[in-house]
Amino acid sequence: MSRYRSTRPDPRSKLRAPFLLRIAEIEEKHEAGRFPFTLPFMRRGGFALEFTHPVTFLVGENGTGKSSLLEAIARNAGFNPRGGSRDNFYGGDSDEVGLAAALTMAWLPKVTSGFFFRAESFFNFISYVEGSYKEDPFAPEQPWGKRSLHARSHGEAFLAFFENRLGSNQPCLYLLDEPESALSPERQLEFMAMLAEQRATGKVQYVIATHSPLLMGFPGADLLHFSYRGLRRTTLAETPHFRIYQAFCRDPARYLRDELARIAEERRQVQETNGQSE
Repeated sequence: MSRYRSTRPDPRSKLRAPFLLRIAEIEEKHEAGRFPFTLPFMRRGGFALEFTHPVTFLVGENGTGKSSLLEAIARNAGFNPRGGSRDNFYGGDSDEVGLAAALTMAWLPKVTSGFFFRAESFFNFISYVEGSYKEDPFAPEQPWGKRSLHARSHGEAFLAFFENRLGSNQPCLYLLDEPESALSPERQLEFMAMLAEQRATGKVQYVIATHSPLLMGFPGADLLHFSYRGLRRTTLAETPHFRIYQAFCRDPARYLRDELARIAEERRQVQETNGQSE
């Protein structure tokens, strides 16, 4: 028997997701006042996060660090930080390298298969993949068929990609940044049905950044709320997203009248303050 052991997870393993169990800050690398330690969840030092469910949603306001954390996980998993897997090389490197270097990750087992999906760069990735298929005369047909994803609507392209790329018979980690951005509510439900099917296999772990209350309601998922005060676990009913939609659906006309007036007044006060400081 060989004395060398493969680092690839055994597809026969009975271990089930989650495989990425913990992320923690490397304390000696903390530099207060410098990025990425200016991110709200990193400011105080000693950041640590346990993954306890196969599906985890990162929710919260823009600028609170959800996408930064996803990219850091992708880098440490060996995925292309522009979007893709370990086997996709395009687009150069991303500028954001600091957070990945400041974190350590605990796995059981270490997973190297999977994918990092970024809605903002999805069609650049598709151009790269479809170009690679065209250049290789021995390549099989594209997994989503002969019709280019560029020839479909954004929502159709997203769903066709998810249907054909996500899921595996070996342990995988999927990192998805705003997968709902091109999906109608009905299509989001279809996406959630895919998640449920794949979670049942025990072979996949998902970490998903989203602004969609529908996705946040996915049964049995863990919700992590990012805010300017840091990071905490939450429930759907506690999220600002749910409370806003709940209030809107209760009385749409009244809600919009009151909220738009409130925001207009806030904007007026900010403009006055800025004008006085000039």
